[in-house]
Amino acid sequence: MNKWIFCFLLFIPLAGQAQLTAERLDRLASEAQTQVVEWRRWFHQNPELSNREFKTAERIAEILTGMGLEPQTGIAGTGVVAFIEGGKPGPLVALRADIDGLPVTEQTGLPFASEAKGEYNGQEVGVMHACGHDNHMAMLLGAAWVLNAVREDLAGSVMLIFQPAEEGAPEGEEGGAELMLKEGIWDQRKPEAVFGIHVGISTPGGLIATRPGPLMAAADRFQLTVKGKQTHGAMPWNGVDPIVVASQIVLGLQTIGSRQVNVTLAPSIVSVGRISGGVRNNVIPAEVELEGTIRTFDPAMRTDIHERIERVARGIAESAGAEIEFELDLGYPPVINDAALFARMRPTLDRVSGPLLDVTPQTVAEDFSVYANETPGLFLFLGNGPEGVDPATLPANHSPFFDMQESHLEVGVRAFSHLVMDYLSAQ
Repeated sequence: MNKWIFCFLLFIPLAGQAQLTAERLDRLASEAQTQVVEWRRWFHQNPELSNREFKTAERIAEILTGMGLEPQTGIAGTGVVAFIEGGKPGPLVALRADIDGLPVTEQTGLPFASEAKGEYNGQEVGVMHACGHDNHMAMLLGAAWVLNAVREDLAGSVMLIFQPAEEGAPEGEEGGAELMLKEGIWDQRKPEAVFGIHVGISTPGGLIATRPGPLMAAADRFQLTVKGKQTHGAMPWNGVDPIVVASQIVLGLQTIGSRQVNVTLAPSIVSVGRISGGVRNNVIPAEVELEGTIRTFDPAMRTDIHERIERVARGIAESAGAEIEFELDLGYPPVINDAALFARMRPTLDRVSGPLLDVTPQTVAEDFSVYANETPGLFLFLGNGPEGVDPATLPANHSPFFDMQESHLEVGVRAFSHLVMDYLSAQ
């Protein structure tokens, strides 16, 4: 027999088997939908702040145990990890969901709206899953149920990561993805790839959007203290006015992104969000504080802009006879989707929710980037609103009115499940 005919005949049953597997995943995701919605509503009604997700972690572990899995708890404080061991040898892939809520008082009016309270910066606050992490947990648990049901067909294994404190650990505490890795979740078994999904982010309802390369920005905080010389407001020549110097610095910082770095390589943002100084209208103070945020998408540009901020501020201050103190707090690195992994998984995503939507880089940040810096990663956005409704008209993430069209949870479950199955089947 001609070898090409033989190969073609061999391909037919393999293609048919792949189609049957895909249909089975979809059927299981549909069967899980009612339970996934119940899980989502429980998490939505019981949110907890970063590093305080005790009931949340307990519930996750309880659900995973009910599936016959053996969750590991207490990682990074309240993190949970579990494995689904496939029936065939192959690589390990990871799926990640974040589990913390925000200090936001919910105003959705939902019958399962949160009435939870927590302590934030020493004050009692309302707590809400205003960024959709309730949906992330429910979708990952749904995918765990689906993949566990087909584990004998998996040519490899799956690591389920339920991570606390994505919104940022309380002051003075460690947390989030960095602490999960620091405590060794990948020391013994490191995945070949890691996948994550975030709902909302201006994506049309029920559709998936992503892009290769930079997807979300690095977010760093800076503080500048301008030290002048206090004097009477009626005699400014006897002092050094830090308010005027600080004002010049604010303007000078705006030239970094528009005049000093190559805007054709990657966008960048330097924003001053707080300026504080002085206690009386006729007293020029001794110092003024500036605090702001830096958003970048390129690691080299990130470092360059840090240096330029200090140089610009110091130069302006010295020209006026003032001094500065510069503090830099490094936040999450940029989320950079692995280009090869994106190309490999694009057909899967096209199949799951229709043609994959392109998206411009988003200037918000996410510590999924910490995982993607260690192994190839692919992060997705899933639209949370009703189909056909412009997402720009809906409450955004972190709004007290943020909500999820629950029918779209099935899309997330299918996406996670198909990504794993297709990745492992292609080995």
